[in-house]
Amino acid sequence: MGPKYRSRRRGFRIAVWTLVGLLVVATGAVGVMLWQNTYDIDEQRVVIRHGGHTLHGVLATPKDGRGKHGLVVYVHGDGPVDATHDGGYRPMWEANAKAGYASLSWDKPGVAGAPGDWLDQSMDDRADEAAAAIDWARTRPGIDGDRIGLWGASQAGWVLPKVAARTRVSFVIAVSPAVNWLRQGRYNLLTELRAEGASAARVKAETARSDTVRSLLRRHASFGEYVKAVGGDTDGMTADRWGFVSRNYTADATPDLRALRGVPVLLALAGHDLNVDTADTERVYREVLDAGGALTVARYPDAAHSLVKDSIERSDLRITLTAVFAPRSLFAAGFLDDQRRFLTF
Repeated sequence: MGPKYRSRRRGFRIAVWTLVGLLVVATGAVGVMLWQNTYDIDEQRVVIRHGGHTLHGVLATPKDGRGKHGLVVYVHGDGPVDATHDGGYRPMWEANAKAGYASLSWDKPGVAGAPGDWLDQSMDDRADEAAAAIDWARTRPGIDGDRIGLWGASQAGWVLPKVAARTRVSFVIAVSPAVNWLRQGRYNLLTELRAEGASAARVKAETARSDTVRSLLRRHASFGEYVKAVGGDTDGMTADRWGFVSRNYTADATPDLRALRGVPVLLALAGHDLNVDTADTERVYREVLDAGGALTVARYPDAAHSLVKDSIERSDLRITLTAVFAPRSLFAAGFLDDQRRFLTF
């Protein structure tokens, strides 16, 4: 056996053990991923019918053997969101389960095969479907109809109080809720420009464009008129989205919030919110709700608008890795525990 043969055998052994090592690491990584994405809840798909509409939902229940549970009904923010929010709701559902609560959520119309189109909805339409979901839940043998409340984020700020005006709710968890559509839009525009380090000239131009859009909305302009007014640069706006904005741009939660007086409300606010002016939101909530003494304000200095840690949300790689290998760590410190404690009031 010559030296070249021994060298080839040694190289082969190194390659084999390297491959074995990689397989062990990969197996371990898959094991961690599966363990971290296993939650102490049972999920079942459900169908909710109301007023000629059909909602495709998920009901997540605790594995505690109790006969009945309270229920947290989820109201999504903006965009094409499915029932689990791409799995992002599950850590919250598990926290709810620890407090003895089930969770109910559904695909927005037109998302994940659900019938309809969420862009055809007004905030009143969204409130109607949430109220219908609560009425449906009260017929379920495993749900305590006296302990049903709402969880909603961002755009849901315009929906939550409308739901409370339609049907009885036991509590509300409002996460980064908006109050006034136009104020929120202007705040979002200016904070994002500031975060990008935009020049004064660009800020002026973008503000002027925003003023043009507002003027078009006030006179009920068509999408074609909008396209012409912005010189063809629609910046991602579509005809369907223009219709959605036209139906909802006057939204203001201030008068509707009166329906939440006396209802325990947890208002969760982020310290790095580029979308919603949290100071304005807190001011309005306190003005309308503080007199009843049922408002609790929780602030998360390290959180972005979604209540994900700002340091994670700034990096696509970090948010992907954390979502895969440690999804419960996505959220700001204390956020999940605070919701669990709130539900045990």
